[in-house]
Formats: sequence, C-alpha cells, structure tokens
Amino acid sequence: MSGDDSAAATQYLPPVAGGGPVGGAPVPPHPYQPPLGGAPAQGERPPPSEFDGLFRASAASAAASGAAGPGHVPPPRAPHVAAPHVAPPQPAPVSPPPRRKLPTAAIVGIVVAGCAVAGLAAGALLSGGGGDEKKDTPQNAAVSSETPGDAPKGDDGGKKEPSASADPADPAVAQAKALDALLKDSNNSRDAVIKAVDSTRSCKDLDKSASDLRDAAKQRDGLVTRLQKTAIDKLPNSAELSAQLTKAWQSSSSADSHYAAWAGEVGGKHGCVKGHARPSGESAAGDRASGDATAAKKAAADLWNPIAKKYGLSQHSWAQL
Repeated sequence: MSGDDSAAATQYLPPVAGGGPVGGAPVPPHPYQPPLGGAPAQGERPPPSEFDGLFRASAASAAASGAAGPGHVPPPRAPHVAAPHVAPPQPAPVSPPPRRKLPTAAIVGIVVAGCAVAGLAAGALLSGGGGDEKKDTPQNAAVSSETPGDAPKGDDGGKKEPSASADPADPAVAQAKALDALLKDSNNSRDAVIKAVDSTRSCKDLDKSASDLRDAAKQRDGLVTRLQKTAIDKLPNSAELSAQLTKAWQSSSSADSHYAAWAGEVGGKHGCVKGHARPSGESAAGDRASGDATAAKKAAADLWNPIAKKYGLSQHSWAQL
C-alpha cells in the first residue's frame, strides 16, 4: 500500500446519519484519532479543538448516565446561603415607678397648719404694733384702752410667780406689797367704762353712761392721790414707775370726763343720726386722752411686772391698770 493509500485508510470517517445502533444500545461517537505517523496528511485539515472537547464531554455524560440508570437526572444543588444574623432580643425598658401622691387629708392638714402659723404671726405683729393707740372713732379708742381680753387670768385678776426674795426685813418687800394692793384697785372701773362708751355710741342709756363715766374719772383721781401717799422709793426704777402710773391714771380720768360730756351732747338735739352718736369735740378730746393713757399703762406694766415676779406678787397687763 502506497503512502497515499495508507493515509486514505486512516482518514476519519464521520458516522453515517440515520444509522441505527448495533444490538439496540447507543454507541457514543468515536473520538477523533489523529492519523498514524503523528502528523496529518498533506492537504487535510485537522478537526478543530472544539470537537475534541465536545466528544470528551459527550463521553463523560454518557458514562454518568449509564451509571445512574436510564432516565435519571440528578437534581441541581441549591447554592449555599449563609443564615442571616439575628440580633438577640433586647429587654423592654423599665419605666420608673409612678410617683406617690399625698392623700387629700394630708394636703388639707398642711394647708390648715400653714394658715394657723400665718395667723399667729399676723397676731404677733398686730399685738406688738401701735394698734392700741389713738383710733379713728372715740368708742374704739375707749374700748382699746380698757380691753378686758388682755388681762391675765387669776383669782385676784393678776398672775403670781413664786417669790425669789421675800425677806420681811427687806424694806422693798413692804413697798412692793403696798403698790400691789393699789394696782389691784385700779381695775375696778374698767368694765363700767367699756359699757358706758359702747352705750353712748349706740345712743342708748345716755344718762347712765354719763354718770358711770364721771364715777370712773373720780376713781382714777383717787388712785393718783393714793399713789402719792405710797412710798416706793426702795423699788427698782421707782421714779419712772411712779411717773408712768400717774400719767396713766390722770389721762384715763381726763378721757372718762370727756366721754361723759360727749354722752350729754348725744342726748341733746341732733346728737344721734340713725342710731349712731354724732362725733364732737368732746369725743375727739377723749380719744387723745385715751391714747396717752394706753401708752403710759404699757410702760408702767413693763416696769412693774419684773418687781412682781421677784417678790411673788401679781403681774398685770396694761389693760388692768
């Protein structure tokens, strides 16, 4: 066989289209085999590399199909997806406990206590101020100078303290007791004066009111005379005490006399207007004298009460003098 014949004998023959398989089994196409001698014959073109890869892929696919059984196609594998990161649950925020409210009764108690404290403070300011001096109307002036509510309570109208020094040999003890008896009598006409001035203001019992006021004036004059006859020179601040007591009783006597004259005027023609006494010059003079008496009585009480405490005698408020 010549060289041309050998080349022709080994030339690749493609499978015949429509050819049936031998024995009923499919025969995979034969892969391309290069001609013997290693080089293609001159004038022949080698098959492209795509065919070689195609044949190899077909053979591998057929072999896999035969191993798995006819008609079995392996299911595709799902791509691996990483599980999403889930944050751990956060605890719910804790709300602060509700504020406790004060009971209504406690709030009312606090308000009442605050009002009581405010009332006490206002009362202290009023009692320490100049409200006991001259008033706008004569009747108010008279009542303020003779108010019974300021008097200490006791069997003798005064307040006693234990004696710190009651030596009978001390001459001051006898003088203090004598003045104490005089001061107790100074309170005798107070109620009568208050009632008389109130009646005059209301245009009632004018004659009796004028008489009671004149009697009170005489009683105050008698206190001044008795004081002048009582020795008190051994007592502390005796001169000042004597002067304040004298001024207090003389001013009270003057006020009582002016108010008695005013009661007479009110009983006359046009003295009352719709049940109220008409003010006059006498009532105005009574107001001034009553204010002077109040100031002197306060000063005298401040001087006497320390003496009374020292010797265990009765203390007096200014309204009791």
